[in-house]
Formats: sequence, C-alpha cells, structure tokens
Amino acid sequence: MTADSSPDARLGRALASLRGLAVGDALGSQFFVPANYPLLGRRELPSGPWQWTDDTEMACSVVAVLAAHQRIDQDALAWSFAEHHDFDRGYGPAVNRLLRQIREGGDWRELAAALFKGQGSWGNGAAMRVAPLGAWYADDPEQATHQAEISAYPTHQHREAVVGAMAVAAAAALAADPSGPPTPESLLDGVIALVPRSAVGAGLRRARDMLDYGDTATVAAVLGCGRRTSAHDTVPFALWSAARGLGDYESAFWNTAQAGGDVDTTCAIVGGVIAGGKAGAPPAEWLNRTEELPAWATGGTA
Repeated sequence: MTADSSPDARLGRALASLRGLAVGDALGSQFFVPANYPLLGRRELPSGPWQWTDDTEMACSVVAVLAAHQRIDQDALAWSFAEHHDFDRGYGPAVNRLLRQIREGGDWRELAAALFKGQGSWGNGAAMRVAPLGAWYADDPEQATHQAEISAYPTHQHREAVVGAMAVAAAAALAADPSGPPTPESLLDGVIALVPRSAVGAGLRRARDMLDYGDTATVAAVLGCGRRTSAHDTVPFALWSAARGLGDYESAFWNTAQAGGDVDTTCAIVGGVIAGGKAGAPPAEWLNRTEELPAWATGGTA
C-alpha cells in the first residue's frame, strides 16, 4: 500500500514523527541530570515537565519549511534555524556561532563549508532533526533521501553527516508504510539500499548483522551510541534500535536510553522514526509531560 501523498496527509505524518522525536529528545535529556540517572535502570519516569533540546528545535524548522514550501528550501531552512535559535537548548559551539553569523547576514553556504578547517561538520545534528522529513515522504523513500541531503547542507556539509541524515530519513519513510511497520531486516535493508557507501553505511551493514543480538550494551560498544556525537557514531545504533522497536515506542525508548551516550539524540532519532508509523505513537502520559511544540512549527510558518 502506497502512503497518501496529499499535503495534509504528509503534514500529519510529519507532525506525528515530530511529536515522537520531541518526546524522545526531552525525556532522553532528563537522564543527563545526575539525580535522574538511577531511574533509568529501573525504567522509571522523572518528574515533568520535560524540556526538549536543539534536536527538537531544529526539527520544528524542518517541518515548518516543508509545510510552507512542500519541499526543502535551503535558504528558508537556514533562516528558520537562525531565527528560532535558542542558545540554551544545548547546541554545539560551532553551530551556535554559525547560526549567530547567519542572523547577522552571513551566507550559510560559505559558513557551513568553512567549519572544521573546510571539512564541514560530521556531527549528528543533521540526522537528529530529519525523521519528520522522512515521514513526510513516506510515499517516496527515494525522494526522502534526496530532500534529507538538501536539508543537511545549511549546517552540515561533511559526507558522513549528510549520509547520516539520508539514512534517518529513509528509515522514517519506510517505517511510515501505511500497511504497518516493516520487519527489522527489511527496514535496514531498505535504508542500506538508499544511501551511498560511507562510514555510516558500513555501520548500518554491521547493524543489520547484529539484529539478533539481545544485549544492547554490546551493540552500542560495537556501533557507537553518540558519545563522539558524530553521524557514524550515532546513526547506525539509533536505526538498529528503531528497527527492533517498530510499533512499540515505549520499549524502544528504554532500550535506546539504557545504552547511554548521546541519549537525547539517539532517542530523538528513534522516537521520530517510530512515531511516524502505524501504532508508533508515544504514550499519552509521556506526551503530556513533554514541553509543548511551538505554534510556528505546527502552524507551518517557518
């Protein structure tokens, strides 16, 4: 069954994914608070409200630009990132500086290309925000990867960061199949087929080979779980976890979070991939404890 390609249906899927991303981000970030860490092992929720981070703030811009333009407009996306940039949301120093310079009139093309001595950033920031775009393009996973590539460049121009965004978008598109969630194997096979060869791609192939591993800690030790905040240290594990948790948001969250690492980002990716699909919504109680999304994101004005 092909997903509905009407603008309303696409926006509905993207917003469902965005809500799942925000819950994963906001709840995951609570476990960086030392007092909350013991709760993680017991799978107990910290008290709310849970505030989301830069992962969600940037994902809101992705959805708003899609709603306004029906595709990714890079200039509009870069400006939305800069206009809505809240320094206190946990951005990395390079992106903080980049967004400030865009607000001051700088050209994102030159600024993003110049990062890290001209290599561009290979961080996980382009991947952490892109799942709603994949859900938007559930009717066309190949287009999802193309638009994800375009969406990465305003902040992340290193090949690995771009491929990381493509992989997450592909996973979210495939997971949003209206027939129901794919098998873990078919999800990762589909993603691998849609992304170019890269360190991220090599990690995804390892993740595919480890789908029968029950020990999340072992998988995280092999694939990485975002401790280095690079795309290739984050995306393969997050998509391994998402593939194993399709249709069960709560279990997928806890299994992802208990690996440690960049917990808000891995859980944002997993939450965004799962929530765009059938029966993948986060628990209502979790949504109620999560900070509300801004009106500018849900209203479609970037």
